[in-house]
Amino acid sequence: MGTARDLMIVAMDTAADPPVTQGELSLGLAGAEVIDLLGAEVVTLDGDRIVSRPAPPLDDPLLERAATALVCEEPYEPVEDWLWRRGRGLAQEYLTALEEEGLLARPRASWIRFRGTLPTPVESPARERARHRRATDEPVLATLAAAVGARDEVPEDLPVPDDAAQAVLTAVADAVAELGAVRRRRAIEDEAFANVWRAP
Repeated sequence: MGTARDLMIVAMDTAADPPVTQGELSLGLAGAEVIDLLGAEVVTLDGDRIVSRPAPPLDDPLLERAATALVCEEPYEPVEDWLWRRGRGLAQEYLTALEEEGLLARPRASWIRFRGTLPTPVESPARERARHRRATDEPVLATLAAAVGARDEVPEDLPVPDDAAQAVLTAVADAVAELGAVRRRRAIEDEAFANVWRAP
């Protein structure tokens, strides 16, 4: 539990170059939510599909929103589809929620160019937990952070808890790679279009 929150804090707490983008982070957060829901036994995986199960209310309001967004009827939703649907704007949703909870704060110094006006984590038990998981290379968080660009690549032999978590992590990596490919293709198309207009 808490993987999505920890990922958000790690992403905000890391001076990555290039900086973590909202698109990749949103996909990672959506994947982290599935892993948290698996841990809470709110869902199971049937192949690549997320199967919801009856469960009591969750303590985390962000995770509760994720649970209420599940597709609860057959044939259920593939993990990949969930990432794109749930992930739309999810980084901003977590940013707002964690800032309202006092876990993130806007920097006072306007000269901090790298981070701009993005909030940064404040000292809290949540930050300490996220830092500990990052420092100890906890496999799930480390793999998600690497996928979204919040840390360097992780060792290939880093043990993942189970097949379900591995399936989610693989889906996140594939979705992030697809997003990158779409961006590159659009950049090439935009450049080609601009060249047409610049031609004599």
